[in-house]
Formats: sequence, C-alpha cells, structure tokens
Amino acid sequence: MSGKGAPAPESAVTRLSHYLRRLEQLRAARVVKISSRRLGEAVGCTGAQVRKDLARFGQFGRPGIGYPVDELAAALRRILGTHHRWNTALVGVGNLGSALVRYEGFKRRGFVISCAFDRDPERIGIHVGSLAVRDVSTFGQVVRENRIRLGIIAVGAGEAQEVADMMTAAGIEGILNFAPVEINVPEGVTSYTVDLAVSLERITYRLVHRDEEKRGTPSPAP
Repeated sequence: MSGKGAPAPESAVTRLSHYLRRLEQLRAARVVKISSRRLGEAVGCTGAQVRKDLARFGQFGRPGIGYPVDELAAALRRILGTHHRWNTALVGVGNLGSALVRYEGFKRRGFVISCAFDRDPERIGIHVGSLAVRDVSTFGQVVRENRIRLGIIAVGAGEAQEVADMMTAAGIEGILNFAPVEINVPEGVTSYTVDLAVSLERITYRLVHRDEEKRGTPSPAP
C-alpha cells in the first residue's frame, strides 16, 4: 500500500470514511469478504468509483474474489490516520461543547477529547464526563506539554477567530470548527467548519424541490 503522491480530493476522502463505516458494520456481522460493487451500493456509488478511490493508495483485493473485510478496514484506518489515538483539545464547554465531550463515537474512531477549556468562571473547574474544565488561559501550556495536534472550537461566532488564533499559536495543526462562521488559519494548518444550519438548509432545499416536482411547479431560475 502506498499513500504517496498528490493528496486525494476531499470527496474521495469522504467516501473512504463511508467505506470504513460499512466495513466495520460487516465485521460486526462476521462478513469476511465484499465486492467493490456491493461496497459501492452500500454507500451510494458505483463499484468502479470504489476501485478508483482505493487505487490511489495501492492494490487491494483480488479480481473476481473481492476485498477481505478485515484487511481493507485496517488499511483504510491507516490511510485516514485513525489507527492510533488522537488527543484533542476542545474550547467552549456550553451545551454543544459538553455534548461533544460526552460523545462516545469520537473515542471509537480514535479521537479522544483529553482536555476542555472555557473562559466562563462558572464553568471552570466543573466536570463534564470525566474531564474537569480548565481555564482557557492555560490552553497553550497544556497543549504544548501534551503535544496535542487537534483542536475543536465550540464557541460562538464572535469568539471563533480569536480561539482559532490561540490554537494555532499553541501549535494546533488541525481544527474542527463548530462555530457558524469561517475561520482563517495559517498555511500548514487544516481546518474544517461544521455549520449545522447549512447542513439543514441542504436538506430543506431537497425537500422544497421535491414538493415542487410533485406539484409540477417549476423551480426558480438560477
């Protein structure tokens, strides 16, 4: 297997994550092998797309036989970097931040929120799950001492850029941003914004246009 060469496009990386989720379900069901066609059908793409995505990283499976589920799942975890633990620092322990700390799905994927920070004196020192909330003023020291590379922003839009700046100054290399605003990060830092309202708007767009098609009402001109 080789991961060298130009980075895969984001759409391909997203599909790799979907393939891995399906493979993990198959493992739990004790399925030993799967074809590219069936794997593609499970995640909404073609077998040819599966083969193209995997070919970016090496040779997997055998023609006419399919992919060994355990081996392919292990390979995808290595490609995605989730074959080992990623300690993660979270800033903003409100309702959303607290829910993220308690979310067990992160741990199952190798992401462990190992420290949480806030600037509200009423939150500092309280426990969320097994974590004691720390004063955000200690962020840089804690991150550097524990060599943490990932950060999660769960503050309001008005504070997000300030927190992003603090994270990158402390050496954070990857940021998952839940604030409903885009953040600017230096070159060499990877960030991804999860805007829940935008995700819901994508759904309602489909629903509205589906209703229009049923009624025979033309969609607005672009």
